[in-house]
Amino acid sequence: MVQPAVPELVEVDLHESLEARTESLLTLRQLGPPDLVHLIKVQPKGTHKEIGTYHHVTGIDASSSASLAAYINTLTYSIGENQIWFGKPQSWKIQAGTYCCYNAFSRVDMRVDVSFPGSVDAYAVDDRGERRVATEPLWLETYLCSVLRAYAYAEDSVQTRIVGCRRFNPIVSTESEHRFLDAAERLFAKGWQLGSDPEVQVPNLVSNHLTTGVLKYIQTTGRFASGVNLFEKLRIKYPEVASLLAKVLIDADEEVKAVQLLYETIKVLPMDHALLSVQADFCQSKGRSDLALECAKRAVNSAPSEFTTWAKLAEIYIALEQYEMALLTLNSCPMFTYQERDFPRMPQPAKMHLPILPESMIDESLDEYDVKQDPLPAASLKGTFATAYRLLTEIVAQVGWDTLLKCRSNVFVMEEEYRHEKNASTVTNASTTALRGNSSEAERKPEELEKPNGLAEKPNDEEVTESVAAISISESNADTVIEKPEQSKETDNDEDGSEDDSKNYTQFQNKRLCERWLDNLFMVLYEDLRIYTIWRGEIQKQKMKNLPVEKSASDWEIHGELAERLHHVDEAIEAYRNCLNIRFSSKAFRGLLVAQEKARDVRGALNSIIRLTAWNYRWYSEFSPNLLNSVRKLIAEEGAIKFRSVVQSTNLPQSALDLTHHYSEICVAFRSSGSEM
Repeated sequence: MVQPAVPELVEVDLHESLEARTESLLTLRQLGPPDLVHLIKVQPKGTHKEIGTYHHVTGIDASSSASLAAYINTLTYSIGENQIWFGKPQSWKIQAGTYCCYNAFSRVDMRVDVSFPGSVDAYAVDDRGERRVATEPLWLETYLCSVLRAYAYAEDSVQTRIVGCRRFNPIVSTESEHRFLDAAERLFAKGWQLGSDPEVQVPNLVSNHLTTGVLKYIQTTGRFASGVNLFEKLRIKYPEVASLLAKVLIDADEEVKAVQLLYETIKVLPMDHALLSVQADFCQSKGRSDLALECAKRAVNSAPSEFTTWAKLAEIYIALEQYEMALLTLNSCPMFTYQERDFPRMPQPAKMHLPILPESMIDESLDEYDVKQDPLPAASLKGTFATAYRLLTEIVAQVGWDTLLKCRSNVFVMEEEYRHEKNASTVTNASTTALRGNSSEAERKPEELEKPNGLAEKPNDEEVTESVAAISISESNADTVIEKPEQSKETDNDEDGSEDDSKNYTQFQNKRLCERWLDNLFMVLYEDLRIYTIWRGEIQKQKMKNLPVEKSASDWEIHGELAERLHHVDEAIEAYRNCLNIRFSSKAFRGLLVAQEKARDVRGALNSIIRLTAWNYRWYSEFSPNLLNSVRKLIAEEGAIKFRSVVQSTNLPQSALDLTHHYSEICVAFRSSGSEM
């Protein structure tokens, strides 16, 4: 198997990267940054001046000091003699190297110093910079953390790319799988110490980075039997693990066993919100959102401080077309500040050596073009706010913007209403209303529905005359823009205003105060819809005139993301294809791949996979869980022989095809469905 090239970042001062990593240990809160490899190099025939270089890496076996020292030893062959250094052949001698791997359980940095020839020194550094002895329990924890990091950092977007990071697959055989799952079993009770996803407020036994990583591995490789065996053993000691076991059984098409397991365990743990959430997911997947609703309500009662339970309840209300209840539920969601991953914090390097692997070159440049930052605020939403925004867009996709505004004005106090009813009685609690259901629905049918009276933007002095429910623009409404939402009365806004005694707000007492964050999301959604409407109008005008649409590749990419956020799949695909007609874009290919898999377009999906694989190798990555999962599903549906035949029939260089065959070889090693040759 071809190894990715080795990037090198040259230090200004010797050992400054190691010092920066030591200083950052105190600030690490979750899994930690990727492993750091520091090298000291000299030119034997030159001045013998030492220079320090470093790069990051994930997926290396960190079970012992010997395996880490072996990685440094391999670098002496790949970047030692006859290295192409900034375009010129030069001979380097690696005098010493240091491998740093963070242990997130014990909060220490495991380090291995290698001097050539011969000596190896292994030790641990704590957050105070003091040395500790590297014991076997520490190595076990370090190994498990390294595998979890390999999956956590495998999918790296352009905006969050770690410069100079090599990525390897940490589990390539059933033997390495057994070692990983054994370590996960032995350290399962300590998993909460690793932290959790940003949507989880308090890490617990079944919601943490350890369980997330194990489930990610099982779903990526399709090794459901191994997952069932692991969680069956853990369930004997920890009954709560039944929620994880049920997820794996459902993914493995063992739904009868999963339902029996949920039924039996909920009788023992009736207030376990993870179990109730799995049950709600299953009922919803079978089209029984009415049954899922009761499970979701019980989950909220069990864990009212968790965002995930409220988000699931809102999602079910949307499926039941109870949009006002969905808005009330969203308004009750506990929102958390997004915690960034533990990215490495390094000083500015003197220069960067970023070689290109010849095998990764195909017919067009794989260098990512200068990406424009998406100017729309929705693109930067993360964590709980991104999930809440997605739920809002689902409502808009189903009923349109105008209906969403009507639902909003029905359930939330608008600014003008508050000014007229400032001294009204205290409103009831929105969380309780969302859980009890829409009991006052019959009472709340106002004779006259209040419409938002906010100002609408009018390009060319035209008035807004049509709704943007489906956002389908024709020439007659190409200049139509959507109505800007009226400001709602937020919980912390208490301004006085002029009064109009002629208006009578009879439904004021049945309304709630809108949280500031939700009110802001309405404005974010308005901006997305406004730009989308203008964009589609421009395209329609150009098509009517039989003129091409002049936009850059990055503009098409941004429009594709915008359409995807708003659930306009066909428009997103069109934008991504237009982007790729101009220039290579990994983001556009990833968007196309999802659509091609849904449409069962085998040849198109494989074309996207091949190009994305080559692009990953260009950026020193041989491992992508998403691509491995896509290849596994294609092989399960079409068979390994057809998969290899279609790959070979493409007109791309053989070296790029060989990189793609690496994923099919992993499926064969794991004996995945359809991989029998």
